[in-house]
Amino acid sequence: EPESNKGTYGKLLLICGSVGMGGAALMATQAALRCGAGLVKLATVEQNLFAAYPHFPEAVTIPLKAGEDGTISQTQIPRLLEEVKQASAVVLGCGLGQSPALEELLHQVLDTCTVPLLIDADGINLLAKHIEWLSECRAPVILTPHPGEMARLCGKTIAQIQQNREQTALDFGKQHSVVLVLKGHKTLVYDPAGWLWENTTGNPGMARGGSGDVLAGIIGSLLAQPGFTPGQAAGFGVYLHGLAGDLAAANKSQYAMLPTDLIDTLPEAFLSILS
Repeated sequence: EPESNKGTYGKLLLICGSVGMGGAALMATQAALRCGAGLVKLATVEQNLFAAYPHFPEAVTIPLKAGEDGTISQTQIPRLLEEVKQASAVVLGCGLGQSPALEELLHQVLDTCTVPLLIDADGINLLAKHIEWLSECRAPVILTPHPGEMARLCGKTIAQIQQNREQTALDFGKQHSVVLVLKGHKTLVYDPAGWLWENTTGNPGMARGGSGDVLAGIIGSLLAQPGFTPGQAAGFGVYLHGLAGDLAAANKSQYAMLPTDLIDTLPEAFLSILS
């Protein structure tokens, strides 16, 4: 839009990272910055921010106090809830860790959030202990589990999940009225609007720690922008993530490519789609 400004394209808040897991927060933030959100905020423990500044000066950073275990302190919850109120979309979970304080944070975010909320990684592991909290959330929820996290959500084994991925995604998504991204070979996206979509992009070179953090940042950035429903943001985000992975593999090989290479090839992926 010719007369647009950064507010036109939404504000994304990422609540990610703990001491020793700053890379997850950094990759999610870098990916989000490449996917069109007008303003990207990263809320993470202050120890992570020393490494963050050289990588993305474009992001707003919110330094948080860590508890003794290196995760976000319970004292930071009120501040984070105020940040949630200002956001157009929220990503919670990448490298977050697990603690009673984080369980309380997740519960309060689910209880008060009114904008699309993507829960990934440790956020999913926290949610698996209290799946009933989903029914309390008024906002659209997007879950992005890999098979192990899906098994914890469902109380099944990974083998059971993998044997019937489509039915698992359908059943869970319908039961809890969430957008579900079941990651893996031919990632599945379930939308409560009534469709299940199988992705056609991506390759085994993406099976690296950090690829999921990149995906969370991509989808989160799309969620923050007007014009995307949560299901559309998830579906397009998964496709774009896989396409970036295919381009990275063509440039670096499946053996040598890294999740950060996906971020670097996002501009090329967008150009490919737009052309």
